[in-house]
Amino acid sequence: MLFGLGAVALWSTVATAFKVALVDMSPLELMWLASLVSWLLMGALVVRQGLLGEALRKGWRTAAWAGLMNPVAYYLVLFGAYDRLPGQEAMALNYTWALAMAFLAVPILGQRLTRIDVLAGLVAYSGVWVIATRGQVLNVDFADPLGVGLALASTLLWALYWLLNVRDARPPLVAQWQNFGVGLPVLTLLMLLGPGFAWHGWATLGAGVYVGLFEMGIAFVLWQLAVHRVSRTAKVSNLIFLSPPVSLLLLHLVVGEPILVSTLVGLVLILGGLGLQQWQKAPVTAAQESS
Repeated sequence: MLFGLGAVALWSTVATAFKVALVDMSPLELMWLASLVSWLLMGALVVRQGLLGEALRKGWRTAAWAGLMNPVAYYLVLFGAYDRLPGQEAMALNYTWALAMAFLAVPILGQRLTRIDVLAGLVAYSGVWVIATRGQVLNVDFADPLGVGLALASTLLWALYWLLNVRDARPPLVAQWQNFGVGLPVLTLLMLLGPGFAWHGWATLGAGVYVGLFEMGIAFVLWQLAVHRVSRTAKVSNLIFLSPPVSLLLLHLVVGEPILVSTLVGLVLILGGLGLQQWQKAPVTAAQESS
């Protein structure tokens, strides 16, 4: 549980780090720097755990497409959303990925939606509507439709990535390092063809390094440790509900974003939908645990 709390605490800070870095960097520049830092960190952990030989020998066929989805496509779209929207809105909208996964699992894995899944989706996506319209729920004129579209597209990419990786036999650490090993050359090429490499100051560099170390690196390791050491995954997964309030507070105190009433209402609806989804799974897990 302490590992899980540590991961959630780090994830609570990354929305603020995104906004600080994106003041001077483009989403592509931030993506390249964060990916480089994360790849180096994961590589050091792979070597430390004696997995380098396995990582070099096999798994690259899967990494060839998985690395293009995550980190390249997912984070570029996510950072694009943060670049256009207030951090609080992009963060809240991104939390709908779990519901996107439930709906995408129907055509991809052949799973069925329950009535609770549908109700959870209606509740959560009503929160998306509140945030997208900034409280003007009867007005279809979104404040930033492209930003909202990018935020929701990031949830689809993230959900699709994990659903397609259900049968991925690679150790999680190896998979992460290989995926970034595929994504980093692509991002480097995009940098050379696009904005090029520029110096934006120590504060911006620090924010980019922080994203690579914690959002894509250490938090991932802590979360994996937490999931593998608890008797019931739901105990840890429920901790993620602690992250949004802390994220909002940090965005207000560090970035100076005024907390919008529409964000609070929308976030409550999104978390309510996620809570419904978690609630229906709890009895099944408990029954499995007692058998």
